[in-house]
Amino acid sequence: MHKHHARSASHSSHLVRNGLGKRRSTRMSLHASVGLTGEDRHKASFTINAKATNLNRHGAAVQLPRELPVGSSVTLKNNRGIQVPARVVSQISAVEGLRTYGIEFVEQDEKALQFWGISFPTA
Repeated sequence: MHKHHARSASHSSHLVRNGLGKRRSTRMSLHASVGLTGEDRHKASFTINAKATNLNRHGAAVQLPRELPVGSSVTLKNNRGIQVPARVVSQISAVEGLRTYGIEFVEQDEKALQFWGISFPTA
């Protein structure tokens, strides 16, 4: 039973990310500049400015010229100086050296909920 549950959770996650299931929150077609700190695929530490798009209550898509491992931890910093821990959950694209990753906030605390500085419609 335990193995079935793990497969079921993975399958559900796959459905949501492919748009077949219901999303946790509405995506906003807005973009924001963010600072991103973490380790790339070669274990090199970096701090870089990145572009966040498709903002939502739980994270965003971020574009940067670094290769990041899916599952790795990063820290996002907004233009108001607020920092939140996040996780790389998928690589969306790689075009001409610019990679786009799906990231989600690790914690859904007040800092994460207020990170983008906007109100999201309920999903």
